[in-house]
Amino acid sequence: MASLSHKDLLGIEQLSVEDIQLILDTAEALREVAARPVKKVPTLRGKTVVNLFFEPSTRTRSSFELAEKRLSADILNFSASTSSVTKGETLLDTAHNLEAMSPDIIVIRHQSAGAPHLLGRECRASIVNAGDGMHEHPTQALLDGLTVRTIKGRLDGLKVAIIGDVAHSRVVRSDTILFSRMGADVWVCGPPTLLPWEFEKLGARTTPHMEEAMDGADVIMMLRVQHERQNEAFFPSAREYASLYGLTRERMRSAKKGAIVMHPGPINRGVEIESEVADADYSVILNQVSNGVAARMAVLYLLSGNSGLEP
Repeated sequence: MASLSHKDLLGIEQLSVEDIQLILDTAEALREVAARPVKKVPTLRGKTVVNLFFEPSTRTRSSFELAEKRLSADILNFSASTSSVTKGETLLDTAHNLEAMSPDIIVIRHQSAGAPHLLGRECRASIVNAGDGMHEHPTQALLDGLTVRTIKGRLDGLKVAIIGDVAHSRVVRSDTILFSRMGADVWVCGPPTLLPWEFEKLGARTTPHMEEAMDGADVIMMLRVQHERQNEAFFPSAREYASLYGLTRERMRSAKKGAIVMHPGPINRGVEIESEVADADYSVILNQVSNGVAARMAVLYLLSGNSGLEP
């Protein structure tokens, strides 16, 4: 059976079509664990996973921890706010100290782009990127791909519109690479001040016009306005942003019939998306959360030296 050829998962950019397919197929097979009376398999029994989070996180951290527990791994949760990092310890020193404890996998979320790559070069343990600065968020893209494939039955040939605060999103970079690589037609849209044209090099079409991005779209991914990463005013007000780039029921009419709405969370209701849309039948935001556990189980399973499961 095929297995991942990489020691680490640092980004979607490093993955081939076959790698992505393997992870999604394995995640599909592992989804049924959530339906069992005892939601646990012994796959990673005896393995130690360190969760190294330097940024606040709810969905990603809890999803990884649940995935690890369902695989029966031993878990060490590391919080920067209560560690020696507050005393000036460097990321590299922290990594070397953790490495001395012989972990098998380190899951890292860091505010600096490239931090997981540094650990990947320095550590024997497998490194999983849980989000690095404004660079990538590979497991989010994998769970998004799993969600779309589960509902639509495929990824190739679909029109995927990703709309919002593109400049500050690590999700959009990973999603653009994954969906483009798997044959989807990706459109990236946002205010001109938040729309780097470099995304065309990643395989996406870019437009500042929301109606153009949504026209005939099968999948609409709304991005959170990341106020915490913005050091200057990129648009006049939240109200104006919502009027031009907020997803409403009226705007949904321009999407293809049967289109689904996604969001990586957390949601700014009334800004990038109105509540009636976020809670509608065509919203699959909670499906993304459920699939996040399965996708992360698959990544941990495959990085621990296992081959893919039969779907």
